[in-house]
Amino acid sequence: MSQSMTFILGGARSGKSAYAQQIAEESGQSVLFVATATAGDDEMRQRIANHRASRPQHWHTLEAPLQVGEQIAKAPAADIVLLDCLTLLANNVLFSLPEDPSEAQFQHAMDREIEGILTAWRASTSRWLVISNEVGLGLVPAYPLGRLYRDVLGRANQQVARAADQVLLLVAGLPLKIK
Repeated sequence: MSQSMTFILGGARSGKSAYAQQIAEESGQSVLFVATATAGDDEMRQRIANHRASRPQHWHTLEAPLQVGEQIAKAPAADIVLLDCLTLLANNVLFSLPEDPSEAQFQHAMDREIEGILTAWRASTSRWLVISNEVGLGLVPAYPLGRLYRDVLGRANQQVARAADQVLLLVAGLPLKIK
């Protein structure tokens, strides 16, 4: 299989992860599952456990909350790289910064992450499935940090969408081809 990237966007609980996992599972190929989630509380620990249980045990899992591209580049090669997800990566980046970061600080840190991911993708021969939440369809957050997060993640999504070969929007579990 030749190098390609499918960028899968959608709202919360739109079926993004299940859709990407189905593609990877049905391929019959080797899979590197890249998880960006961190277990900050009991609910998140349970969500992570549920996600782990839903994946085939023979898949290799890489837990990479930050420096994702660099970690993927060092990981064992796989036919498919499934990166789940940029949404939580943006959260990790934001909370790795000093309290009340400026938009420029957050944007710069997120740009470094996205460039690292795109560099790893360009250097690979794998098919990539990259997941993120589409944050531009909801309400404007009522607080400054929420607006900052939405803006930076929205720009990161645009960067990845430009690079991707295919972009899908998941709505109620159904894929809509955008690119």
